[in-house]
Amino acid sequence: MPHTPRKRFGQNFLIDEGVIDAIVAAVSPQAGDRLVEIGPGLGALTRPLASRVDRLHVIEIDRDIIAWLQREFPATRVTVHEGDALDFDFSALGPRLRVVGNLPYNISTPLLFHLAGHAAAVRDLHVMLQKEVVERMVAEPSGSAYGRLSVMLQYRFELEQVLAVPATAFRPAPKVESAVVRLTPHHCLPHAASDEALLAKVVTAAFAQRRKTLRNSLKGYFGAADFERLGLDGGLRAQDLSVGDFVRLSDAAAGAAPQAPLRSMNSIL
Repeated sequence: MPHTPRKRFGQNFLIDEGVIDAIVAAVSPQAGDRLVEIGPGLGALTRPLASRVDRLHVIEIDRDIIAWLQREFPATRVTVHEGDALDFDFSALGPRLRVVGNLPYNISTPLLFHLAGHAAAVRDLHVMLQKEVVERMVAEPSGSAYGRLSVMLQYRFELEQVLAVPATAFRPAPKVESAVVRLTPHHCLPHAASDEALLAKVVTAAFAQRRKTLRNSLKGYFGAADFERLGLDGGLRAQDLSVGDFVRLSDAAAGAAPQAPLRSMNSIL
């Protein structure tokens, strides 16, 4: 299909057959899987995925591509949902949902958080993103890439980078390298917050200015005595805390007793 990529939709079409085969192999779709693809574009992944499952759902915002998809694939095999993935109710498709997609880089972070909100209905996600974003997602505490995105996604998912993708695998070639990451929702949260909305606020405040110490970035939640009571050095920075540490902080802010003392700098190192 002749189609000029549209910048406003963040369109970069996957054309490398080796990369396509590797992504499909990583997903390993089975006939009965409830599979949904975000941004099918010109069908690079749609075609091999649709050939392996009984029914494939796809979400597309570009009306020209939607019309082409509806002509190219029988409605009995591929269901096309028109609209923005940021507004899509993934839970409405049923449980054990498997999500695949080359996510538009201009909306990747809000889309990841939107998908996290539907984690209870998801079996796994395999998404392609800017390599730098994937590195932030899987980063460990005390690293420069570790931040709000790391904490909030690792709270909900187990993450694994499964494939590096060069810019030459796309048309047009983006100015950045890409990577595919697998997100698998935790069956039971390793660290369950008593108030998840408050957890998000505490994490956001802590990382708002990375160079600030916790006693400064979280002064709206804790005083010096609170840090001492929690066994936490207020001179630490947000990047030095694990997901579990942030959960204990937010539980303390909510008035719940911390499950265990927070780690000292010695235990971090």
